Amino acid sequence: MELAGHGYRVVPHLAARSIGSREQLSAILRDCSAAGIVEVFAIGGDKAQAAGHYESSEALIRDIADLSGGAFRIGVAGYPEGHPAISQQQLLDSLRAKAEFADHLVTQMCFSADVLERYVSILRAEGITLPVWAGVAGSVPRTKLISLATKIGVGSPLRFISGKGALGLRLLRGGRYSPDELVSELTVLNPALAGIHHYSFNNLDSFAPLLA
Repeated sequence: MELAGHGYRVVPHLAARSIGSREQLSAILRDCSAAGIVEVFAIGGDKAQAAGHYESSEALIRDIADLSGGAFRIGVAGYPEGHPAISQQQLLDSLRAKAEFADHLVTQMCFSADVLERYVSILRAEGITLPVWAGVAGSVPRTKLISLATKIGVGSPLRFISGKGALGLRLLRGGRYSPDELVSELTVLNPALAGIHHYSFNNLDSFAPLLA
């Protein structure tokens, strides 16, 4: 909230399974509104046990829209390479339901322009027309990136070690991953993509050239 007061564009990430009640959600939205925040990013969250009745981001998004009267722009997550615990069909069905209330979609961290292109094509074929922002990892040490990727289900360590897959090939080229090649490839997909969303992983120094 303090960052919003300093003129930054703040987009709180609201994890459904970490919110205990509709009343708690209402209080969060009131605080956001008071701070001038007009956009949130809604995800399911990875807690094994939900804090309240929000088991998924779908239910959360419906209540955000209802409680705010549509005053908030809502971003949702997309999974170009699938989700380790949810089937592809379930992901598509959920996205279709959320599209009524959402304003845009940001993909999970991905390392292949071809995969992202296929993903957008699948969404459009399914009638999902949300603007798609490609989630791209920033410049970080390869060991940290492998750790992060395995935690969020992008791929298995074996794929990285064997060099299979776009991520493995890129990581094996040096000690530090750089998104420059992928970003260049993604420019070919315009206007299929709304833009590129960089994941900094709190390594803001690597984004200094982009912010200058």
